[in-house]
Amino acid sequence: MVTQAQILQWLQAFASEIEQNKTYLTELDAAIGDADHGINMDRGFKKVSVQLPTVADKDIGSILKTVSMTLISSIGGASGPLYGTWFLRASTAVAMKQELTEQDMLELLQAGLDGVLQRGKAQVGDKTMLDVLSPAVAAFREAVRENQNTVEAMQQAVAAAQRGLEETIPMQAKKGRASYLGQRSIGHQDPGGTSAYLMLKSLLKVLESSVE
Repeated sequence: MVTQAQILQWLQAFASEIEQNKTYLTELDAAIGDADHGINMDRGFKKVSVQLPTVADKDIGSILKTVSMTLISSIGGASGPLYGTWFLRASTAVAMKQELTEQDMLELLQAGLDGVLQRGKAQVGDKTMLDVLSPAVAAFREAVRENQNTVEAMQQAVAAAQRGLEETIPMQAKKGRASYLGQRSIGHQDPGGTSAYLMLKSLLKVLESSVE
């Protein structure tokens, strides 16, 4: 089971990962975007960190919805709407729950992915965060089907996310600011995919630390 306390730990851990990687994310974005992804994400998740204590006694759905609203109101560019939508859809999938089974976690991750698909109108292969999120959800689903527990399933998901992230490097961008560069977008890792990978990796770290 993933507890409400672990979800709070994850969000705090993700905020810390973004802060630590702010410059890196911005450098990635400077190559093919507006050079503001790290700055925007850090601003949004600093505000999330401030909000977390106010929802510490709430159910998981309410916590994730608060994250969504905070990000939408504080992050500019495409990242605010996309991450805001991810957390909003995830919150709906686990509404009123205090702890999550493997199936609940799968539904949370799938709902987030579906939201980004609909909001961003991108596809796998367009060099976006979908190239990280989609294989991660597929790997998590397969692991659950094989009766693996949440930690094992998340390990599979993060491994798939890392492969997906590396595969964005040779891709030509077909969405967002990076698509304007055409072939010059080839050879650069996608910044949104990188932050999506950090999101999943920070969740895995929290889950693994509770098992040790």
